[in-house]
Amino acid sequence: MALFFNGIFYIMVIKRGLFLLLGLIALVLGLLGIVLPLLPTVPFILLAAFCFARSSERLHFWLMTHPWFADTLTQWQQQGAMRKSLKRKAMLVSILSFSFSIIIVPILWVKSLLFVMALILLWYLKTIPEIE
Repeated sequence: MALFFNGIFYIMVIKRGLFLLLGLIALVLGLLGIVLPLLPTVPFILLAAFCFARSSERLHFWLMTHPWFADTLTQWQQQGAMRKSLKRKAMLVSILSFSFSIIIVPILWVKSLLFVMALILLWYLKTIPEIE
């Protein structure tokens, strides 16, 4: 019986560690997305919050109270929505970064793929409920 509980304990530790690792990777990618075109910030920060909630109370609290992310994460968590101004900014930055990438890429099929990705992202952003 003790072996059974030890096995469950180790599975929980591994699961928590994987959530922590995934959360840290998502946080780094989200922070990079602030400055790099084509790398979205919001989905990675939301993923980091999800993972930290399951692995580290301290990191989850830090992320949920961080001045850059707290309002957006709280609104998303409570209402499943984002501010209209933030949504517009996200759409504008997405359009600008995808347009820049489409202009500089020389390969036609890559341009087409980027265009399709931009349309999918814009459609997704449009479907997110808004908070006035």
